[in-house]
Amino acid sequence: MSYTALYRKFRPDTFSDVKGQEHIVTTLINQMKADRIGHAYLFCGTRGTGKTTVAKILAKAVNCEHPIDGSPCNQCAVCRSIIDGTSMNVIEIDAASNNGVDNIREIREEVAYRPTQGKYKVYIIDEVHMLSTGAFNALLKTLEEPPSYVIFILATTEVHKIPITILSRCQRYDFKRITIDTIAARLKELTDIEQVEVEEKAIRYIAKAADGSMRDALSLLDQCIAFYLGETLTYDKVLENLGAVDTEVFGKLLRSIAAGNVTGAIHQLEDLVVQGRELGQFVTDFTWYMRNLLLVKTSDNPEEVIDVSTENRNLMEEEAAMVDAETLMRYIRVLSELSSQIRYSSQKRVLVEVAIIKLCRPAMETNLDSVLDRIRVLEKKMEEGIPMIQAAPSGISASVMAAPSMSSMQQPDAPKPEKAAPEDLKKIMSQWRSIVGETGGLFKQMLQQAIPKYDGNTGAPILYIEFQNQVLGGMCVENPEYKETLENIIQNRIGKSVEIEFLAALQHQKTGLAQISVDKIMEENIHMDIITEDDPEA
Repeated sequence: MSYTALYRKFRPDTFSDVKGQEHIVTTLINQMKADRIGHAYLFCGTRGTGKTTVAKILAKAVNCEHPIDGSPCNQCAVCRSIIDGTSMNVIEIDAASNNGVDNIREIREEVAYRPTQGKYKVYIIDEVHMLSTGAFNALLKTLEEPPSYVIFILATTEVHKIPITILSRCQRYDFKRITIDTIAARLKELTDIEQVEVEEKAIRYIAKAADGSMRDALSLLDQCIAFYLGETLTYDKVLENLGAVDTEVFGKLLRSIAAGNVTGAIHQLEDLVVQGRELGQFVTDFTWYMRNLLLVKTSDNPEEVIDVSTENRNLMEEEAAMVDAETLMRYIRVLSELSSQIRYSSQKRVLVEVAIIKLCRPAMETNLDSVLDRIRVLEKKMEEGIPMIQAAPSGISASVMAAPSMSSMQQPDAPKPEKAAPEDLKKIMSQWRSIVGETGGLFKQMLQQAIPKYDGNTGAPILYIEFQNQVLGGMCVENPEYKETLENIIQNRIGKSVEIEFLAALQHQKTGLAQISVDKIMEENIHMDIITEDDPEA
């Protein structure tokens, strides 16, 4: 006899054998006991969670001659004919290949005939979302008022594609992803039956790799057993067979990335490629690893949110302490973007290498989380004793930081510049874009999003800069060097000293501030014509 795959050999044949869907099984058993059987059911959920299996069990249960506690006996003639696939009362239809109007019209003609054996005629339509619009319309009337002896069971993985008119005529049951513990327990039970020696760690990895699908878990287990037939199935063998990577490798790679060691990270990726690891699976597992680190770092009780051993959790806590939460979130974002790109790419290795370089070099990106990561890198360099001038990219341009300030260049006996008057604020505003252009780095980006304002109540010649980002705005408020740099640039422009005050949006209590760009208000208060200067950068 030919070999039967594990997921077919151990397919549940009673409701009690179905794992992970107790909320659905309990409801269907109660309907069987109370004889409250519906005429149309919709089973929806991800692949491998038991939709078709439960549909077949339900088809047997409603026709079984000797049901046991709501489940089929699997011994009577009706049950045996359904199991053998010879029953004329249970019709399975694959909507992916039978999705036309003519196929549904055949069903409408067949339902007129009573079942030849048993009580009900059951139509199981798999992947029902693949039906055409015309086919759905043809099914609608029959689904709404079928004969008393007909039951429709519709199964789909994409319930959002089904018309609302169909949904409203069915009892909907959502099949959940099966938990890792449930899958692992089922795999252990089946390996004991098959007399296969498997490490518990290996079983849990297969259960995790199945991503909530019992069928996928059984297929992966079948694959690993076949590769190491007659041998004990260890964790390392499962990793090798599935092209996966051990978490220790992720820890080493994370250390290289956090240290900005591009060469070391690329060499580690080279080792994985030489070992034959599948890069798509590597990206998925590395993203999951980063997710666990983030949970360890941010959760009060990490043992309750991640499913790892105490030894691995202690190691992850040590690694999570090396990187802050914002950096981990950036890593997850970059890897998630890579995961969607690599799926259909023919140059997977190149994409992975580019992503690793991005992780090591946050300066290559301009996102907020990248900016925060750059600040982390610079702070680390400063702690190691690297001069402040090398940290210029995190704030303002190196040329601005290195150049002596206007106040230091002035002679001790040089006259102090005249203070700016209220009308000078308008002159500053007319040149604002070019003034911002003289700054650099992060400071320039923050100024481009900031709003210059003045005090509309007093008319005092104070330039208020309101930063829209609270985090970065707070950095400017606390750093007097940014304010001195901007004051020097404006003084060099208009020949007068101007008082500047930085404000972080939503954090200040000052009221009565108005934008300088409101020409009408400025004309009324300053009594001068509005002069617009062309932006030299435009």
